[in-house]
Amino acid sequence: MIIRRAAAGAYWALSRWNFRSEPLVKGGAGILVGAPHTSNWDFALMLAISWRAGAPVRYLGKHTLFRKPFGPLMRALGGIPVDRANPAGLVDELVSRVKAGERFYLVVTPEGTRSASPYWKSGFYRIARATGLPVTLGYVDRTTMTAGLGPTLALTGDVTADMDRIRAFYRDKTGVTGRTTTPRLHEESSDGPADGR
Repeated sequence: MIIRRAAAGAYWALSRWNFRSEPLVKGGAGILVGAPHTSNWDFALMLAISWRAGAPVRYLGKHTLFRKPFGPLMRALGGIPVDRANPAGLVDELVSRVKAGERFYLVVTPEGTRSASPYWKSGFYRIARATGLPVTLGYVDRTTMTAGLGPTLALTGDVTADMDRIRAFYRDKTGVTGRTTTPRLHEESSDGPADGR
């Protein structure tokens, strides 16, 4: 962890991006949302943010990224391979890990793609509700050239009210490519539980 924090310190000292962060809630575990997700550079920023904050992170990645020669590196950096064509059971697996006592911040990019999308995927919401873990809003903002961690929220189960708080935070945030995002879940249209559709 000391080496990672030193590497992150060097990155922020040399980078044109500035680190701005609220403190993480004590407990060493949570869901870490990364948005807006518009570029492959988001991955490097995510590592630099989490290492600077001293947060043990795991992240979800396309299973093809875990093949040789990069597979061992991706796992060492906290990666969990996901087959997007067959994602059944992923949320249950993650919930089981947390309930078994694993302590980590799960980094999730709810947009699910670097391309513009009208809806976020609700997996982060489902996992947070199933485990009782708080959700920390990680961000990049090209307008101010800042990146870091925003507020930490305890989700209530009122999807629209929870997403209104998330929308308020990301309202003025712009991704690495200059694109903005409006966080919205499919479930808000029916006010039903977030079920990952």
